[in-house]
Amino acid sequence: MPSRPLSPHGTFSIVAWDPQRGEWGVAVQSKFIAAGAVVPWGQARIGVLATQAMSDGSQGPKGLEMLREGFSASEVVQRLSREAPDREDLQFGVVDGKGRAAAFTGTRCLDWAGHVVGKGYACQGNILFSAEVVQAMARSYETTPGDLPERLLAALVAGQREGGDRRGMQSAALLVWKERGGYRGGLDRWIDVRVDDHPTPIEELDRIFRIYDMTLLAREDPTTLLPFTPETVMAVQRSLGVLGYLLGPKSGTWDAATTTAFAKFVSEHNFENKVRTDQMIWPSMVRYLEQQSTEELSRRETTAPIRPGALDQGPGAPGAHPPAPPGGGAPSSTPAREKPVHRRRSK
Repeated sequence: MPSRPLSPHGTFSIVAWDPQRGEWGVAVQSKFIAAGAVVPWGQARIGVLATQAMSDGSQGPKGLEMLREGFSASEVVQRLSREAPDREDLQFGVVDGKGRAAAFTGTRCLDWAGHVVGKGYACQGNILFSAEVVQAMARSYETTPGDLPERLLAALVAGQREGGDRRGMQSAALLVWKERGGYRGGLDRWIDVRVDDHPTPIEELDRIFRIYDMTLLAREDPTTLLPFTPETVMAVQRSLGVLGYLLGPKSGTWDAATTTAFAKFVSEHNFENKVRTDQMIWPSMVRYLEQQSTEELSRRETTAPIRPGALDQGPGAPGAHPPAPPGGGAPSSTPAREKPVHRRRSK
């Protein structure tokens, strides 16, 4: 039976653990479509894996099950590599639930291929520009301040600056597991951001993560929280007014109308995870409101109206969207006062 043709899979990744915050994460970049769908595997309190090179995808679930059964990172690496018939074409990085790290690089992984294992993390890669890629990742991870996602992203940037995957760039991903850290506490998958195909995937990953962070996470320094001073409340009210959520005069006092308007804004912009009940607000939410209101004002000055009064209303205003016609179907964009023009057909 002829052997199956092999195509080179070049990738660099980092698996890591933050003991203070109880977080396990994986970050990856590759000249391979949607690497985030096949490389990272993990579970809070259990551990994380990166399976790459010529992995067929089965090693991730197998390794995760071993971690659930209590095997250490080194034992998982040993068993995965021993049981695979094409072990020398595979590469793994593993951190277990106790923060122990291990990695494996098969001898047939294409140059440059190798790994660096440190305290609570492992960096690994194949078809890289040089060994300096994983070494730079390790240095950056160890020296970058901040929490786990910031350090993982910094490691990717450092690896790419040293040449990264020598075939180029295509996809990147950042996944972090934290017990009940997901949206509304229903999942352990705290962060799951992926770029499947992009000329500069790490930069795009960082851009998307900043939006994800601002909307869904509560990672900001609590010392930066803004109290409901008249100045802060007035800024929020002005933005809510421009966007159509708050009508009438603005008082600088967080009254019942402001509470209702702000709640509607939060629900429509997916800020539920950042709502507070202590008369404080995250500065990122104030900045986001100001940005949205600035864009809304610009739209009113540069966009032709599609119906009467449209430019005078923000997207949160009552009746901002025309009602559906009786019997269903899409609402008409034709102003009510306009009448259809009938033309005589020529012969």
